[in-house]
Amino acid sequence: MIGPSRGLRIMVATQPVDFRRGMNGLVALVGSALLADPYCGDIFVFRAKRCDRLRCIYWDGSGMILSTKWLESGKFIFPPVKDGALHMSPEEFSLLVAGLDWTRVKRKPVKRPTKVA
Repeated sequence: MIGPSRGLRIMVATQPVDFRRGMNGLVALVGSALLADPYCGDIFVFRAKRCDRLRCIYWDGSGMILSTKWLESGKFIFPPVKDGALHMSPEEFSLLVAGLDWTRVKRKPVKRPTKVA
């Protein structure tokens, strides 16, 4: 799988969307419901009601990319349904797309090296 780069921002819509919406409908939803610019280069993730499908849109600088994934069995783990959006790290996004429970993975604090004289 090709993963997102480190500087990329990922925004997940917490409300389920009607998957009959096409790319234009999702672009409009980013502007109206998420209050974000769909052409800023961030990845915007949308979920279906049954949590077995997700859609992503992404502006790559020359056009909009629409990607859809559905799981043959099981469900994607999404945050609780509420208004607005959730920001994810690229690592959390990779786990979400893989169908894993990204909420159970915690980043361990790393001690900053001390300067040796």
